[in-house]
Amino acid sequence: MKLYKNILYISFSGLLLISSACSDDFLDRNPQTAITPEVFFNSEEDLALYMYGLLDMPNRNSYLNDQSTDNAATTAAVELKTMMVGNPSSQTITSGWSWSRLRNINYFLENYQKAKVSDEIKNHYVGLARYYRAIFYYNMVKRYSDVPWYGNTLNPSDEELKDPQAPREEVLDHIMEDLAFASENVRESVPTGTPGKWVVRLMQAKIALHEGTYRKYHDELNLKATADPFLKLAEEASLAIISSTKYSLFTTGNPNQDYASLFESQDLTANKEVMLINAFDQSKNISQNVNGVVFGDYEQSPSRDLIQSYLMKDGSRFTDKADYQTLGFVQEFENRDPRLAQTVVYPQWIRVPETAAYVQRLNKNFTGYHQRKGYVNSTVQEVLNGVDFPVYRYAEVLLIHAEAKAELGTLTQADLDKTINLLRKRVNMPDLSLLTANANPDAKLRTDFPKVSGALTGVILEIRRERRVEMAFENSRYDDLMRWNAGKLLEKIPEGMYFQGVGNYDMTGDGIPDIKLIPEGETIPTVREKNALGVNLVYYSIGRFDGTAGVYLKNGSSGGTMVTEIRARTFHEPMFYYRPIPETQMLLNSNLKQPFGWK
Repeated sequence: MKLYKNILYISFSGLLLISSACSDDFLDRNPQTAITPEVFFNSEEDLALYMYGLLDMPNRNSYLNDQSTDNAATTAAVELKTMMVGNPSSQTITSGWSWSRLRNINYFLENYQKAKVSDEIKNHYVGLARYYRAIFYYNMVKRYSDVPWYGNTLNPSDEELKDPQAPREEVLDHIMEDLAFASENVRESVPTGTPGKWVVRLMQAKIALHEGTYRKYHDELNLKATADPFLKLAEEASLAIISSTKYSLFTTGNPNQDYASLFESQDLTANKEVMLINAFDQSKNISQNVNGVVFGDYEQSPSRDLIQSYLMKDGSRFTDKADYQTLGFVQEFENRDPRLAQTVVYPQWIRVPETAAYVQRLNKNFTGYHQRKGYVNSTVQEVLNGVDFPVYRYAEVLLIHAEAKAELGTLTQADLDKTINLLRKRVNMPDLSLLTANANPDAKLRTDFPKVSGALTGVILEIRRERRVEMAFENSRYDDLMRWNAGKLLEKIPEGMYFQGVGNYDMTGDGIPDIKLIPEGETIPTVREKNALGVNLVYYSIGRFDGTAGVYLKNGSSGGTMVTEIRARTFHEPMFYYRPIPETQMLLNSNLKQPFGWK
């Protein structure tokens, strides 16, 4: 890892000229002259340097990206929340329509042939460029559906800039062609921290699953009849990775820590579950620390709906418990899927450098829960800044394979045993039974996902639960809800912990009170009540939203769940599954058309 980090740092430095010269949108800039093909594209080193310049991986900020979903509450002005409470238009939503990265990719594809290297070498780097182009274009499709297809480098005077959008189907054909070429030509052995053959196959499976389910569940596209080939490709690409035996789930036999270790490691290079890492090392000036926001008690906090989605340790549903809606924090964590306590801070968790159990800190607009995944429990700067990020995990391959087969209607118990049940075994959870799931589908999940139907309804819903749990706070939930046509779930404002009302509460699970809730308007005394350990209770005033209380509860001093916001949210379908093309771009090209109701 240390060698890789040195190479990567030097490579990016060497490509500073490329990056800075290509940062502006190509619609507004002059033809690229910073790098002349005759001077630069001569050797494999040149091709490799250019590819390093295109390397753009998710990092630890991904732990913050569930703010647009039902997994978290947020006070941030995230795009979708702003849309649901406002009056969005092409004049107010102006981001996203940027093509500079595509220009950089296409520039390489037009000039690589000048390198004096073998076809195998050329095809490897062409494969990487086409892999990056496929990702770029699918992100554009997810945002706008129909988009122009630019297969070559364009300059401001080119007439192609006035072309209308290509249909979604045509763009997807190009994307899958790019990924097919990449999967056949990108090398398996590549520098650590860069995509190789199996990462390309994973991306092929990810995009195919997304597109297949999107077409299946989105009637506005009128493409349902074309969904199955994508689902079949997702099945085949994920199976190829499984059959390669190159990867396996990380486990040491510790079901209460192994999952969490994936997100706390200083070195993931030897971890067989991690297919691509973004490595951090403070000593190499490559560092990142997101503790302040991940663990914060204001901008982001896990939702109660997420906490309730985890099964009981015996495999039964938490939401089948008669009193599940009125259970307090300590009771919510009793006998649950071990991944819950490895994702969210639990009673008896100790925050370094303290020696006593952490007492949840309550606040306005906050759920009361703290996120553990992505938080580094240390005070040492080298440790805080040096945790590696698992960009892609083998766990996702297993989830893709199970879901693709379920959506195709071909899933068997044997398929579950080699996918979902491997994930469950890592945390010592009971196996998912195909027969049991289909015989008794979860009532709450059926309400959440009413478009799921057929003989495999129950198991499809359980696979969706498994995906939510396994991939929580890994920037997966938003795309999942969009492709499942479940945007209406985002109208529900995330809620927090439940409290019965005023009184003393144990927050650490030792049976001894830690906090005291008092009615709004009552003064917090100077001399505070102590608990049996001789520790002062932490006082909070409780009341209704927008009052003077320190904590907002649904029923004020009479109790209820913690309230994070009260502005009504409306998810307009199908409009909000897409974004408008900025008005300025519409004026530049009158042939563009806004997607699905946008103006």
